[in-house]
Amino acid sequence: MSALPKAAAAAAAVEFLHLAPAAVRLPPLRRTLARRTAGHGADPRHVALTFDDGPDPASTPYVLDALDELGARATFFLLGAMLERAPDLGRELVLRGHEVAVHGWHHRQQWYPAPARDARELRRATEAVTDLCGVRPLWYRPPYGVLTAGPALAARRLGLRTVLWTAWGRDWTAQATGASVYATARPGLTGGATLLLHDSDCTSATGSWRATLAALPALAAHCRTHGLTLGPLRDHAVPPPKRRSGEPQRTAVT
Repeated sequence: MSALPKAAAAAAAVEFLHLAPAAVRLPPLRRTLARRTAGHGADPRHVALTFDDGPDPASTPYVLDALDELGARATFFLLGAMLERAPDLGRELVLRGHEVAVHGWHHRQQWYPAPARDARELRRATEAVTDLCGVRPLWYRPPYGVLTAGPALAARRLGLRTVLWTAWGRDWTAQATGASVYATARPGLTGGATLLLHDSDCTSATGSWRATLAALPALAAHCRTHGLTLGPLRDHAVPPPKRRSGEPQRTAVT
């Protein structure tokens, strides 16, 4: 084999290894080997409510007020770049009883290997959540739900457990309405489910967060009717990541 085919084969092997963790998105693996990563909780009466892409001063406060009215708490997967622009809102999430987690620094696709960049950006995002919100995050969700090798390894080294979702509302589209978000999410709202929604349209259709806001009362009512509790991942009976020996714990700063 000449040098060129060997180099091509080596590059293909690196790309395969980089993309291999993304297989957890496949339904058969989500239902069997990757249940924890997919977001299946062990509590049959709990649904984890999660929001991605914030905090966003234009929309997140409305979501927080709606959750207060419903008596529900959630896990917010924050983008470091968004949190840096609205640190007070990140702190408010915690003060109002919600859980904060890491969604990366930028909302970018990670199709190609860049382990140094992935580790640097994920560490930066984790430190931003810790320092600006006052708590040490437990969870990581990759942008677009595509888990590749670099971020997966970086998250593990940072003591973060990767969690995707088992149900969504397709609330990021321009066509989304409160009714469509509810109708899309409803079949997946069973015990142990993790629901993906968005509290920002920074990577979605402009104003799409309003469909999420409109759907929240119906989603909460559905859960109540079926004896399910909406809450954050910390109450979802998904084991949190093991802390490394000597790693400090951070508590909320009030």
